Amino acid sequence: MSMAMTGMIAGMALGFAGYFGGFGAFLLVAALGAVGFVAGRFLDGDLEPGDFFRSRDGRGR
Repeated sequence: MSMAMTGMIAGMALGFAGYFGGFGAFLLVAALGAVGFVAGRFLDGDLEPGDFFRSRDGRGR
């Protein structure tokens, strides 16, 4: 599935959540979608746990 199609489906899900459940449901769906995205990147091997804890300037190694 292309990234455009995935983005469209995610946008539609957020739209439905916002329309039928209000702003709280919109935030919940968006947060769970972000968690699922990060978990998927971990499972694909694109991210490692250390990527979140390294310093940006490289001095933390």
